[in-house]
Amino acid sequence: MDLNIRIAGEAGQGVQSAGRLLVGAFSGMGLHVLSTMSYMSRIRGGLNWFDIRIGDRELFSGRDAADLLVALSDEAMDVLRGATADGGVVLYDGEKRQGAIGIDLAKAAAEVGGSKIMANTVAAGAVFAILGYDIEALSGHLKDLFEKKGAEVVAQNVACARRGAELAAASGARLRAPGPAGAPKRLLSGADAIGLSACEAGVKFAAAYPMTPGTATLNFLAANADTYGLVVEQAEDEIAAINMACGAAYAGAAALVPTSGGGFALMVEGLSLAGMMELPVVIVLAQRPGPATGLPTRTAQGDLRFAVHAGHGEFAKAVFAPGTVEQCGPLTRKALETAHAWQTPVILLTDQFLQDMEKNVEQPPAAGPIDRCIVADAGEAYVRYAVTDSGVSPRAIPGGEAFVVCDSDEHTDDGHITEDLVAHVRQQDKRMRKLDGMTAEAMAPELYGPPEAQTLLIAWGSTYGPAREAIDAINADGGSAALLHFAQVYPIHVKAAREAVGKRRRVVCVEGNQTGQFAAMLREAGVIGDVELLTRYDGLPFTSDTIVERL
Repeated sequence: MDLNIRIAGEAGQGVQSAGRLLVGAFSGMGLHVLSTMSYMSRIRGGLNWFDIRIGDRELFSGRDAADLLVALSDEAMDVLRGATADGGVVLYDGEKRQGAIGIDLAKAAAEVGGSKIMANTVAAGAVFAILGYDIEALSGHLKDLFEKKGAEVVAQNVACARRGAELAAASGARLRAPGPAGAPKRLLSGADAIGLSACEAGVKFAAAYPMTPGTATLNFLAANADTYGLVVEQAEDEIAAINMACGAAYAGAAALVPTSGGGFALMVEGLSLAGMMELPVVIVLAQRPGPATGLPTRTAQGDLRFAVHAGHGEFAKAVFAPGTVEQCGPLTRKALETAHAWQTPVILLTDQFLQDMEKNVEQPPAAGPIDRCIVADAGEAYVRYAVTDSGVSPRAIPGGEAFVVCDSDEHTDDGHITEDLVAHVRQQDKRMRKLDGMTAEAMAPELYGPPEAQTLLIAWGSTYGPAREAIDAINADGGSAALLHFAQVYPIHVKAAREAVGKRRRVVCVEGNQTGQFAAMLREAGVIGDVELLTRYDGLPFTSDTIVERL
């Protein structure tokens, strides 16, 4: 079984603080946990909510309805009360209102803990009581969380949690909740998983101009820079960031650039520079709705074709799109390995939904630095852009006997500027031969569900989790459906995709954009013909409930 808790209120009311407190406590109990956030682009006010779904099995998606709504403001109460499931419970911060438990959280915190700031701890205690969980589990988590702040702070928070539990218990409200299931206790968000994998893969330089939701990965890299010997530069703008990364890659460092749609737009000239100079730069493009500033804190999958076709002129690139928090790590590594093996820029497509999603995952296996594919013993006869059958030239870095010449203009084999048109064709053909090799080793899409199912959902990137749970729900209800998920969206493994699609009776592409961008790419590649589109572009993520209902 599973249960969804929604904490909602204004920015500045501790919505995220209360949510993260519960996420940590539930994970420590061995429950499967998956949290998602919906927040407005403002420092104070507005309506934000933090969903925590807990279960006795692994979870892959959020839910539309809340079983327990903790409303910290009148707006949260008025707007979200209708999205509470039948038989659900509403906890309101204030005097009792019809159909809701009323607890003045700040007042309780001030009375017991001496400060209103611990109102979120009172709320957490109340949630524990309503779910019938032992308050000692929350108390233990609070001790671990605030141990460094001293015994007094720990005691105050524990007292607040107990007071919240007492007040909620007195109301008599209870919900049947899942029991501990031995779930992993390690918590990771998508943004953190990307940052951690980059650090372990040997990234030594990251540059970015902060832009939600890409900033979450930048924050992780900055916080862990000393631990991993990483240089993190907050550039003056995105143009500077991509060009710094090009310089770092030329010097031999593995480089990463986190950004979002508007920032990526400014980076396109630098992306083409990396294509011409054959530099292994990886861009983490965390999508949000556009055009322009759009909805800065919401989610979308509208930048797919932009990412695939970005850059003036023609050059090889790869685009990966992880579907889960667990996939974020391996695909970040894959992006870095691909960039260095083929000496070309690579894009990792994520989005606000996946960046902010947090769940408990198994400890990823230890992984050392990637092979940067650098020729260590290049001599005086070295030429940077030697023509090869694969299109990949030996890559040396400055500082040795080799004279490494690179330029943004077309060049001869040894890197010097030329306007010889024959040399241009020779070098352009060399560069584009990389795409043949990258296509040959492209990741095949993953099929989930009965191979013989007549209804096939096609998804890419973060729609994996909601689509997977939709498949489970359909099949449990006697239906016949499967999911084909693409974690690499360019170049596409056409043969595997065609075989998986086969002659299905019904094919539906699930995408977080309006026009079905990936469906169009598959159609152009000859993988599919006319198919149904199931799209969402209101800034909110898919849920399995939404997919099942619309199917």
